[in-house]
Amino acid sequence: MNWFASAPASVTPEYTQQALGYPSLFLLVLIGALVPVVPTGALVSTASVVAFHRTSPVDLGLIFVTASLAAFLGDGTLYWLGRRGMRSKNGSRWLEAIRRRAPEDRLAQAQEKLADHGVAVLVLSRLVPAGRIPVMLACLMAKWPLRRFARGNLPACLAWAVTYQLIGILGGSLFDEPWEGVLAAILLTVAVSAAPSLWRRLRRTAATWGRA
Repeated sequence: MNWFASAPASVTPEYTQQALGYPSLFLLVLIGALVPVVPTGALVSTASVVAFHRTSPVDLGLIFVTASLAAFLGDGTLYWLGRRGMRSKNGSRWLEAIRRRAPEDRLAQAQEKLADHGVAVLVLSRLVPAGRIPVMLACLMAKWPLRRFARGNLPACLAWAVTYQLIGILGGSLFDEPWEGVLAAILLTVAVSAAPSLWRRLRRTAATWGRA
């Protein structure tokens, strides 16, 4: 069932209705796990707002399964491609893409935490904005086999899907109109994504002023 196609036209713009059917949601989250061009968290939250207003536990359950499965398969594929690059003498464009998205300071932190806490860091990495790729690269550099990575990444993807569904449900519960809930969920998602970067910037600014 394409739950979004049957939603009222006023719920969201037409392009969103077309994008958030189950197959499209799966595909977009899968692509978003491979390349950072799709706001996957916002997609899950938006879909959850609509399902919440339809008071459909089945839809919420299917969104959870669709999003978490797509994220898991996308992460696994990217890790597998990264491992191929690590074993190749010439590397690979996928491995280079992972490295470009993992700043040295974030990678160093990820390696330290991974050495101290193991799989728990992998689980948390998907809940921290911009935390997934540095931890994935740390796992690659630690030569974790795909199976070990997958065991840690499964609960990470489940927790990620639940978190963004709850953001969507919260946004939907605050307003009577679904489109208002969608807007609230998107704003909450953006705030969650931007908060760590803003906090680091403020700390650097404070440290600079402290040395002046």
